[in-house]
Amino acid sequence: MNLNNIKQMKNLDPGRVADSIGLLSEQIKDTMKQAESLKFPPAYKKIDRVVVNGMGGSNLGARIVASVFKDEAKVPILIEPGYLVPAYVDQNTLYIISSYSGNTEEPLSTFAEAKKRGAKITGITEKSQKNKLAEIFKKEKLPIFVFDPRKNPSNQPRLGVGYAIFALLAVLARSGVIKIDQREVTRIIDSLKKNNFQLDLSVIDRKNLAKQIAQKIHGKEIILVGAEFLAGNLHALRNQFNETAKNFAAYLVLPDLNHYALEGLAHPASNKKDLIFIFFASDLYHPRLKKRLRLTEEIARKNKIAALEVKLESQARLGAAAELLQLGSWLTFYLALLNKINPAEVKWVDWFKKKLA
Repeated sequence: MNLNNIKQMKNLDPGRVADSIGLLSEQIKDTMKQAESLKFPPAYKKIDRVVVNGMGGSNLGARIVASVFKDEAKVPILIEPGYLVPAYVDQNTLYIISSYSGNTEEPLSTFAEAKKRGAKITGITEKSQKNKLAEIFKKEKLPIFVFDPRKNPSNQPRLGVGYAIFALLAVLARSGVIKIDQREVTRIIDSLKKNNFQLDLSVIDRKNLAKQIAQKIHGKEIILVGAEFLAGNLHALRNQFNETAKNFAAYLVLPDLNHYALEGLAHPASNKKDLIFIFFASDLYHPRLKKRLRLTEEIARKNKIAALEVKLESQARLGAAAELLQLGSWLTFYLALLNKINPAEVKWVDWFKKKLA
């Protein structure tokens, strides 16, 4: 696969994955516009925690938001995917059911129990004809953010994370959990537009960071490493490597990994051949974490395991998260092409859902 051959790349992308990635800035702008009419009852501000139930691509935005705003949110933001409602969910909980399609069985199955507990329930979902979540909320007369995903032509939830992040931010802002700095949002949109001119299909590999990284990690098992406010991004990027590139990836978070993972690098012996670490650095990390990242990278190399370091340029946390989301989306797209597969297809996920039905 030649990453400088635009026609060859587009032939492998009938699902318009590249188009969705290139529209990340427009997804954010569009979401903020659609959120202007969003209203919540005053009672929805009387909460002591937020719980988000969403699966796969529908909880990526929540994980990024929870990490970025961990020390700014007025109450904890907890991610609890699955069929069960945690025991601590009560009348003081903002319970958010997040389902891009509106038909994901796990979060939908929790609605009745959350309502029984007296939780303040809301939802985030796309505008579509057959959307069970939207129908339930309409019947129950509960507030919900139904966004039109017109800037995600691939219709893949993992590629509509711009909607997911900023839809959740809008919901949390209306509930008094966080404050949105509109000037920062504008800076993020402008920065993403500028960065996209350096990452998209038309930019040759020697000038395209995403293409360069994809070529270096091709054929490897990928370990992502970062810290603090980027923990949610690592989770999202791991998912995109799996779903988009069809390539195994895992992630480790500093400083916790320093207390166990370092001793696991020696074996099996194939680690030296199979693994590659990608370290994401930022000026915004705690000073001790900056040193930990450098030392961890050094230990990987001492174990003869390949390692790359990617330095994020943004000097604001939400901006850095958006920067990594954009870079990671392009990176996993190019790796999919190097793996000679359609980045939109998720044949095993589809097979599993069919068999589970």
